[in-house]
Amino acid sequence: MKGKVYLVGAGPGDPELLTLKALRLLRQADAVLHDDLVSPQILTLVSRKAHLHDVGKRAGRKSARQEEIHFLMIELARQGLQVVRLKGGDPLVFGRAGEEMHALRQAGVEFEVVPGVTSALAAAASVEIPLTLRQTASSLLIMTGQFADDRPVPDLRPLIASGTTIALYMPGPDPRAMVEKLAAAGVPRHTPCALISRASTSMQQTSFTTLEKLPGVAAQAKPALLIVGEVVRLAK
Repeated sequence: MKGKVYLVGAGPGDPELLTLKALRLLRQADAVLHDDLVSPQILTLVSRKAHLHDVGKRAGRKSARQEEIHFLMIELARQGLQVVRLKGGDPLVFGRAGEEMHALRQAGVEFEVVPGVTSALAAAASVEIPLTLRQTASSLLIMTGQFADDRPVPDLRPLIASGTTIALYMPGPDPRAMVEKLAAAGVPRHTPCALISRASTSMQQTSFTTLEKLPGVAAQAKPALLIVGEVVRLAK
C-alpha cells in the first residue's frame, strides 16, 4: 500500500469545528503527528489503531526539531502508512506547512492539505466581532508578532487609513514591546483591541481594551490572539 501524508487543520480547539474530512482522516489514520495546540478532545477522535506522535513546539520547553518532523513524516509514509500531520487552526496560517510541503516534495512523498478553521475566525466569532464591515473595515490583515529573524513590523499606515482590521497571532510575552512595535508601524495607541486566548474552548479568556492599555491587562493563557481595529467596538 502506498503511503500518504495529510496536512490537516484541527481548528481552534472545539471538536465540532473540525471539518468532516478531517474527522474521517483521523478515524482512518495509521499515524498522527500532532502539535501542542491540538486539544485533548480532538485527540480522542483518533483511530485506536493509530500511533500518536507528539511533535509540538512550545517556547521554553523541549520540542521536536522541524527536521525531525520531516524525517518522521517521510519514513512513516514510505512504510505505506496513512499519516496525518495534525496542526492547530489551519495548516497554511503560521503552521509551517510550507516547510513540510517542500520536504515531502523533495522526498517524492504524496501529500494533501486539508484546511481548518483558523484562530482569527474562531476568536472573532466567539465575541461577535465582524472582522470586515462595510464603511468601517474593508480588509483583514493576518500577521504574526514573532518574526523568525526579529524583523520590525512593516509600515501599516496605509492599511490603517483604509480601516483594515489586524489579527495578530502569537503577540508574544511582552505586550509593552508589541504595543511599541505596532505604534511605530503606524497603529494609533487609542485603537480598540481584543485579546482572546484559547478561542472556542471552555477555557477561553477575553479582554477588551485599547492598544495603549494592553500592557495593563492581566496575562492570559496561551495560545492568544490580538484583534485590533474599530470593529472591536461592535463586540458583544
